[in-house]
Amino acid sequence: DTPTWDCDHIRKSASKRSKLTCGHLSQLEMQVIKVFNEDDSSRALEVPSDITAWDVCQLFILKNHCVNDNSWTLIEHLPHIGLERIVEDHESVIQVQSTWGMDTDSRIYFRKNYAKYEFFKNPSQFFPEHMVSSSSEANGSLSHSQLIQNFLNSSTCPEIHSYLHIREQGKKTWKRYYFILRRSGLYFSTKGTSKEPRHLQFVAEFSESNVYTLVSSKKMYGAPTIYGFCIKPHKLEGTRDLKLLCADDEQSRICWMTVIRIFKSGIQLYENSKPPQQRRNSLTSLNTPLNTSPMRSNSENSLVAMDFSGHKGRVIENPAEALTVAVEEGMTWRRKSCHRMNAYGSPNLLQNPTPFPGCLSCFC
Repeated sequence: DTPTWDCDHIRKSASKRSKLTCGHLSQLEMQVIKVFNEDDSSRALEVPSDITAWDVCQLFILKNHCVNDNSWTLIEHLPHIGLERIVEDHESVIQVQSTWGMDTDSRIYFRKNYAKYEFFKNPSQFFPEHMVSSSSEANGSLSHSQLIQNFLNSSTCPEIHSYLHIREQGKKTWKRYYFILRRSGLYFSTKGTSKEPRHLQFVAEFSESNVYTLVSSKKMYGAPTIYGFCIKPHKLEGTRDLKLLCADDEQSRICWMTVIRIFKSGIQLYENSKPPQQRRNSLTSLNTPLNTSPMRSNSENSLVAMDFSGHKGRVIENPAEALTVAVEEGMTWRRKSCHRMNAYGSPNLLQNPTPFPGCLSCFC
């Protein structure tokens, strides 16, 4: 049987967030969710109906004694249609699960994602200059901080544009068009690279949709490249109304997906990106202490800090040493990421690249 954790502290924190209805504190229903680790072990949690993804991550971090570095995330995995995405920290986990069909093997995974908020620190790795245009300033004069501010400002929001492949609705064929992403939605041009309104065909908007990675774009959807992503309406269970898209390289896909996340969630993503110490919620401010017993199951032991520098791995018991490992792994990931991005050969990245900062990750 899947073990269940006592989440009384989460129940209390949710009650504090509840709104007053007709002068009375609304009662939150308790529901059971199941969260999977990378090794497919799982935990069942009884949680209040308004629990957020960040709440769940904090619970797993505390229970598994992980380094809380803001890179842990929940991943929504939909194997029946080959999709997965980041569940944003502010999203309701119960609402995410409510969009699943009864006969699907959909899952929530607890996983590291080092790049989740990296675009705030290293915009040059995410927004190549040839894909970004600003209505207010020349591209070359935009600093990194100005670019991010413009993305978060609805009145000065830049456009994203490049060629993408799109799968024709109701068919298995793909066509290549010039796409433009604006605050109002995603469009493609029916006449070359023209941005005139009469040449723009509306594709999707994002208030009732999410952006997903295509896990097997070629095998499942016959895409021309492996760099597939899609726009999926919240309530859609099948593939009928999926907007299936495909980029020419990974850098382009990352740019499109990142900007869609920013357009959808805006300033909330910036708030989410703040260090955990600045994001104290009632999980850590409750008077009731969290039970963090050192007794762990086998699945929990698979998430503890490890050192693989020697001939065989060992569990790191010293918190200071665990943090050092976290820093080293985060820096290694950034070096590899920078090398991978540069390998795409785009010479027009934004000016003044920012050096990689400190840690975002750990072996947990």
